[in-house]
Amino acid sequence: MIPSIDGKAEDWKMVDASYNIGIDQLWDDRDDSIRHRFADPKNLDVNVKVGWVKGMNRLYFLYEAYDNYWDFSLKDLHNDIFEVVVDGDQSGGPFISSFHPNKVLNQMDTYFSYHGVHAQNYHIFTPAKEKDWAMVWGSQPWIKDLPYANAAYNYNFKPGESGRLTLEFWITPFDYAGPEGVSRAVESVLTENKEIGLGWAVLDYDDVKVPRYNGFWNLSKVREMYGNASYLLPFRLMPLEKKYQKPIDAKWSFVITDMNRRMVSFTDESYGEISSWNWDFGDGESSDQQHPVHFYSKPGLFVVTLSINGPAGTSRLSKVWDVAIK
Repeated sequence: MIPSIDGKAEDWKMVDASYNIGIDQLWDDRDDSIRHRFADPKNLDVNVKVGWVKGMNRLYFLYEAYDNYWDFSLKDLHNDIFEVVVDGDQSGGPFISSFHPNKVLNQMDTYFSYHGVHAQNYHIFTPAKEKDWAMVWGSQPWIKDLPYANAAYNYNFKPGESGRLTLEFWITPFDYAGPEGVSRAVESVLTENKEIGLGWAVLDYDDVKVPRYNGFWNLSKVREMYGNASYLLPFRLMPLEKKYQKPIDAKWSFVITDMNRRMVSFTDESYGEISSWNWDFGDGESSDQQHPVHFYSKPGLFVVTLSINGPAGTSRLSKVWDVAIK
């Protein structure tokens, strides 16, 4: 169930409220004198949901916010901002130029070789008026464009007014994202139950004449999460909840381990409580193992079928000519 990126929240109604992360879970960490003070929801109130779709290396976000003063009339970085930081493989450590451990390098050398490479920081403008939807803080601005990201807004207020905003977007986390572009880029592989590093901050401006933001509300208790992925929080990529799944559902994958020997490894990926497996390899041979290895005696295009049984019933899945042996 992939959300439509249209700035509307209807697609997210299926996500239980227990997944919400609100303003009451953010910290004011501008300086030690006011550390850990919570935001006043009458001034600023935000709610965030994060999702993922199995089989896709994307993180989906729903950002809903009320602000008593939306500041977005200027063309520079002065803008109410939702700052998202992601470390797809939890490698941790600093990732912005000023935190580079080699102090001999000049700033631009560290910026292009290091900044945003193994973890990424998105300054997302809320809303974006006559400017791109985000500033990627690093030398890889291509990651905010299709096919790696997309965003949509819904709001009806003007600069300086109060009101509610809905922002929908998705991003692709990268284990490596360099300034040379996609040629060497490595997407983070998102899999069920994997933990990733994730965090965000809300920068609240309330006066176009004052250059500094009035509030910096942070999900991490350490402000430097904006440039050090070790301070991000662990987010688990949860399985689809049981109410959206069949009680028993046959699924499987395969890898041609050795084409010269016509050797194929099959992996059961079925869901539910399963008591027996039956594989039909399409060549007259079969197996009752959960994860069998099969050697085909001759070339061909094969229809392979997995049948499973359990207390909830039976399920079967065939793949037609996916397994092709030469």
